[in-house]
Amino acid sequence: MKYKLFKIVKKMLLTLGIFVGVIIIMGLLFVNLSPQFGGKHTDEAIARFETSQNFKKGKFTNQSFTPTFPGFSDLGKVFKAVTKKVPNTIPSSPIKVEKVSNQEFTKPSNETKFIWFGHSAFLLEIQGKRILIDPMLSDVPAPHPWLGGKRFTDGLPMSVEDLPSIDAVIFSHDHYDHLDYETIQKIKKRVKKYFTPLGLGTHLQAWGIDKDDIVELDWWEETQFEDLKFVATPARHFSGRGLSDSMKTLWASWIIQSETENIYFSGDSGYDTHFKKIGEKYGPFDIAFMECGQYNDDLPDSPIHMYPEQTAQAALDVKAQYTMPIHWASFKLNNHPWKEPVERLIKKAEEFNITLLTPRIGQVFTLNSLDNSSSNWWEKY
Repeated sequence: MKYKLFKIVKKMLLTLGIFVGVIIIMGLLFVNLSPQFGGKHTDEAIARFETSQNFKKGKFTNQSFTPTFPGFSDLGKVFKAVTKKVPNTIPSSPIKVEKVSNQEFTKPSNETKFIWFGHSAFLLEIQGKRILIDPMLSDVPAPHPWLGGKRFTDGLPMSVEDLPSIDAVIFSHDHYDHLDYETIQKIKKRVKKYFTPLGLGTHLQAWGIDKDDIVELDWWEETQFEDLKFVATPARHFSGRGLSDSMKTLWASWIIQSETENIYFSGDSGYDTHFKKIGEKYGPFDIAFMECGQYNDDLPDSPIHMYPEQTAQAALDVKAQYTMPIHWASFKLNNHPWKEPVERLIKKAEEFNITLLTPRIGQVFTLNSLDNSSSNWWEKY
């Protein structure tokens, strides 16, 4: 009897071992063969990175000490935080978006106008140039649809296929909710130029983008794009798409300037002194698109994302005339009620006397009429 039981257990363990082994092999094949994970840096690229003050011991770093993963002693706290049951982390029904015809961005216009696609993605027209910012326009921010939650909205304001020709695309960093392989494949034949932080161009080249069409910048570097100026400015975050490329590409916030307009885009960033430095050097800004969302109150002092109250302070630091919260209303990437970021920010903005901008997803709004571009649209859900 004992021998028979031993044989059964042995067979079960063998079957389990084979199953686990197959899963591991499939995972390794996926990571190594899927184009989603991007490319590997050349020696020439690494030599360029080594001239940067932000590149140390083979990795990019933040200005302040910024742990991106918890220590062993904090694992219990982290597990409790991410498994805590929080109500209303997704909308009660799909969010309706404003549908926009691509003719809105193909007819001649002298206005600076915007469409928010949700999360951190924008289509901007300025000085007649059409610019995409962090265009993650797929349904799931992950290397595979099974590995993430779907978008909150009922479709997009404009399908990727209907986008007009694009003069420039700007990326803040390489995380899946900002840099999307599927979107790049759909738009790359209609894009003139790409602007990225150091290293991110490696992924674009692996996806078929010509090296000559990519401009990579370090923090505080400026470049002229026809009659516009783009500036890569610091952020407090991290990078990585696979198992072994953490911190191998830089992250950044961005400034877009014309002769008469000054726009700031925070990308993803925890709060730090860089906001004040940016405001002192390049502010004031007509409008600042500021990260507000994907935090966790049960993990206090998160250094890689901002709590809404910190978003308000950052808006003051960069000297923004108008502030628009981004990085919310599209995906569940952390454990907070989905409406909470904007609701907490509104309270702090009133205290700080900050003018907020809260357009509907897909609403076309213009820089010369921002006072009429806000509503509490989220209250319907």
